[in-house]
Amino acid sequence: MAFCGAQPPYLSPIVPFSGIIQGGLQEGLQITVQGTVLHSFENRFAVNLQTGFSDKDIALHFNPRFEEGGYVVCNTKQKGCWGPEERKMQMPFQKGKPFELCFLVQSSEFKVMVNKNFFVQYAHRVPFHRVDTISITGPLQLSYINFQRSPVQPASSSMQFSQPVRFPPKHRVRKPKPPGIWPPNLAPMTQTVIHTMHSAPGQMFPQNPGIPPMVYPNPTYPMPFFTSIPGGLYPSKSIIVSGTVLPSAKRFHINLRSGSDIAFHLNPRFDENVVVRNTQINSSWGSEERSLPGKMPFTRGTSFSVWIMCESHCLRVAVDGQHLFEYFHRMKNLPAINNLEVAGDVQLTHVQT
Repeated sequence: MAFCGAQPPYLSPIVPFSGIIQGGLQEGLQITVQGTVLHSFENRFAVNLQTGFSDKDIALHFNPRFEEGGYVVCNTKQKGCWGPEERKMQMPFQKGKPFELCFLVQSSEFKVMVNKNFFVQYAHRVPFHRVDTISITGPLQLSYINFQRSPVQPASSSMQFSQPVRFPPKHRVRKPKPPGIWPPNLAPMTQTVIHTMHSAPGQMFPQNPGIPPMVYPNPTYPMPFFTSIPGGLYPSKSIIVSGTVLPSAKRFHINLRSGSDIAFHLNPRFDENVVVRNTQINSSWGSEERSLPGKMPFTRGTSFSVWIMCESHCLRVAVDGQHLFEYFHRMKNLPAINNLEVAGDVQLTHVQT
């Protein structure tokens, strides 16, 4: 199933946080919050889907409480007045542990998943299209808040929740900077997108609004895996590949292709403990790039997320949310780089082009 375009994620937002939901809630919208519950004397946190930055009108108040064995309260506030609570006497969160919390907007209810497991559904008490803001409070450290819009599905179908990854923002200055020192709260600049939002907290990646990304949420991927990159590469275009390295893996590769040429070859080699990068033109490989700022970021038997972001002069690559390297373009016709190939000793779980 292909997803329609959605707003870019908020990256590493500071709690308490309030941010705009571009276009408001729509049926089929999935909001994913990933972070960690901090050890704190505070025993509650909350995620509110609300109208505006005031807390007088909250369509969904999702409120885990580490009290009395742990439970989660859901409620709605209208004109400053709370309605009757709905309590789920179960606590899927743990202090000091990371979590992934997903809200799926359906015609008659919100469906909520925690760590990819269905947790609760909450019937709409107010029209969900009034909601245009997400607010988060409590002892949390957030990695990102991600938005995906999907075609409306029949109520009886099951929605496959997909997992995005975060990518560190970069400094506004265009000259290359050493890895690992990008300021944490500056958004990348691009001439292809003009943001008209208020200066809400958190940072977002710009995306070309004319070319929505393709997302493949089906967990069963054929290997080798091939797919197109709609519109090819352009500055601010990002590609996400997530999966699991096989326990006995020797090598795998991610290729960005232009016809029979390989513009970018990302090749983790466990037999050599390196990540090789290269370009192949007319069946001839160029010079390999192997140096990394730290240790090998991929491990046999564990999951990974690779985020490739295109800049005008290079590709910036992050693995599991941490910047890894920059790869300067050797093929200059970026729109012609319009195919993705993944092969080798991995099982894919999420691909977005």
